Amino acid sequence: MFMKYAVIVCDGMSDRTIAQLGNKTPMALAYKPNIDALAQKGEAGLVKTVSADFRPGNDVAHLSVLGYDPKMYYTGLSPFEAAGSGIDLKDDDVALRCNFVTLSDEESYEDKIMLDYSADDISSAEAEILIEYIEEKLGNEIFRFYNGSGYRHCLVWTQGEPRPGVLTPPRNITEKKITDYIPKGDFVAPLYDLMRKSYELLKEHPINSRRSSEGKKTANSVWLWGEGMKPHLDSFSEKFDVSASVISDVDLLNGIGRYADMTVCRIADDYEMKAQTAVNELKRGQDLVYIHTEAPDQYSYHADIENKIKSIELIDKYLVGYIVNALRKMGEEFSVMILSAISTPTQLRTHTSDPVPYLIYRSNDEKTGGVEIFDEYSAFAAGLYVSPGYNLMNRFLQK
Repeated sequence: MFMKYAVIVCDGMSDRTIAQLGNKTPMALAYKPNIDALAQKGEAGLVKTVSADFRPGNDVAHLSVLGYDPKMYYTGLSPFEAAGSGIDLKDDDVALRCNFVTLSDEESYEDKIMLDYSADDISSAEAEILIEYIEEKLGNEIFRFYNGSGYRHCLVWTQGEPRPGVLTPPRNITEKKITDYIPKGDFVAPLYDLMRKSYELLKEHPINSRRSSEGKKTANSVWLWGEGMKPHLDSFSEKFDVSASVISDVDLLNGIGRYADMTVCRIADDYEMKAQTAVNELKRGQDLVYIHTEAPDQYSYHADIENKIKSIELIDKYLVGYIVNALRKMGEEFSVMILSAISTPTQLRTHTSDPVPYLIYRSNDEKTGGVEIFDEYSAFAAGLYVSPGYNLMNRFLQK
């Protein structure tokens, strides 16, 4: 009988023990009967999705989960996001992530504090107006600004320097003075100049004036990082001999899917819509669906423990529960893999290289003696460890 595959990736779900939770984690405390039921009859373990060679990030982690060795295929975060936004890069272009951030109002740019890496989760509608304004004022034949979504946007540097210097992700320096984190290196001067000029342009923009009057943080600067050049990925279907669809609302995931020749389904971060889309993709003949949600990751960035737990519970009910029930009704054998691509401890509010828990359930190979509750500790206690992480996909597909 033919096998269907579902990979459900919950970014940032993995955490570290938290004192106020009785030294447990959000995964351990979340009520997730569907996930735990799969773990009780499946395989649980830990996987090292980010090696010591890379800075912890969703880009490297998802490449690993999808079965691509980052040492061979990774060229940077932003080229994938550019592709996810529909931007076609030339081989000598350099793409950079362009975040809208909130900086404090000290007179010198270097003395400002990173108040919010996402400008208070600015809406896509507001951000589109601001990025078009920045493109009008600062864009030219060398630098072009492109609209993305929310606070995430893209700068393309035509024939730029592939490794301009040290560029720091803004989420890593939340509530810190940026003095020690401004771009450093031989080729960063034009990039830093764009950042400083953006502050002068944005601080009095009508969008920001309105946001300030509403008690919201302003998007008063762009922050450039995540540089890279056009990657070249092997086709996922040729690599693993399965047809596949990626289901996400995040440009990074859709960009990876595009470069891997997967079918890309851009769906808002609505669990039920993503679940329905995944099932429809399988029913129309796709062998594998890769469903991504970033809700736990976002709550981790904001140290929102309560909503992180709730997000895991909602994923269990509306995403995992729906997909597993639909697969059983389809009458075909199926395999489900659930994992947190990367660990984002709420107390740190950023990514780490910690191994993350995974579970694999196969309808034609139900096991006994699996873990009772799927969390970081039980995955560790199970004694299975996959490293390097890009071997996990072969394990899942039994290649």
